[in-house]
Amino acid sequence: MYQLLYCLTLLVALFGWLSSGNAQSPADFYRDKTISLYVGYPPGGGYDVYARALARYMGKFIPGAPHMVVRNQPGAASLAFANELYNTHPRDGMVFGTFARSVPMDRLLERPSTNFDPTQFNWIGSANAEVSICTVWHGIGVRSVEDFMSRPIVFGANAPGSESDVYPTILNNLLGANFKVVTGYPGTNDLMMAMERGETQGRCGMTWSALKSTLPDWVREKKVYIALQFAIEKHPELNDVPLVTELARSEEEKRALELILAGQAMGRPFAAPPKVPAERIAALRAAFDATMQDKSFLEEADKLGLEIQPVAGVRLQGLVENMFAQPKPVIQAARHAIESKR
Repeated sequence: MYQLLYCLTLLVALFGWLSSGNAQSPADFYRDKTISLYVGYPPGGGYDVYARALARYMGKFIPGAPHMVVRNQPGAASLAFANELYNTHPRDGMVFGTFARSVPMDRLLERPSTNFDPTQFNWIGSANAEVSICTVWHGIGVRSVEDFMSRPIVFGANAPGSESDVYPTILNNLLGANFKVVTGYPGTNDLMMAMERGETQGRCGMTWSALKSTLPDWVREKKVYIALQFAIEKHPELNDVPLVTELARSEEEKRALELILAGQAMGRPFAAPPKVPAERIAALRAAFDATMQDKSFLEEADKLGLEIQPVAGVRLQGLVENMFAQPKPVIQAARHAIESKR
């Protein structure tokens, strides 16, 4: 009898302790702590620049005003970090990060090493929707989309499955181009230096905003020719550059392209692991949204050449869920489009 009472007492105490922990307010939880904001790429690229700008301001809008530190964890074009965020990082709200907007599509199309369910991430927000572009070095003489699609151009790419790999592959598989894709470049800077050195002739998958912010001299001096936009809608500054969907030769090709490009609306997304307490996710989302309206943040973003067109976390969640609700024939056509033949 004594042992039974003792066990019941322990259970009551444990229940009370758990209830107390769950009832802890975000301010109490975050006070005097440091949040880790991970970037799935090396320093210096567009994802890194956006993350570091965010980290300098977002903490003051989180209850308890925690510090924020940026940590780079590159690998497999950010897919390695997405896997770790989902499977191994703490699920307490102390860790979130940014990885390629193509990551949800990677899982939908059953690419290797996608050990996560994108619908279960807690999406925090994105500073902008994106327009990706295909560029070629000025020295090779491409001056029209017709010329671009008819030439055997050599493209540099990160890991297989990255946007820099997938987009020229789509042009080969779906639209009849004859490009060569060389994978294995670790980061954005490596891809651009490869073009300058003449190792490669072009790059697909870089965003217009990143090109403007990190290589403004390339834009100003027209060192690259912008052949195509990978997006659902044209960027206002690129009205003369055709959308890839304009090259579709059938309704099936167009729908497959639109599914693949759905991720462009996600920009450079930030996400937390699954099963983080709801009140902490709400606090992080609200802080992200507040940062996007902060005068000091916007002034710095302008100096850095960063486009700010915020996409709320709830909107990102809906975009991902909609991807996974598409009809199987559309998904299969998209899978065929990005399947590497190497």
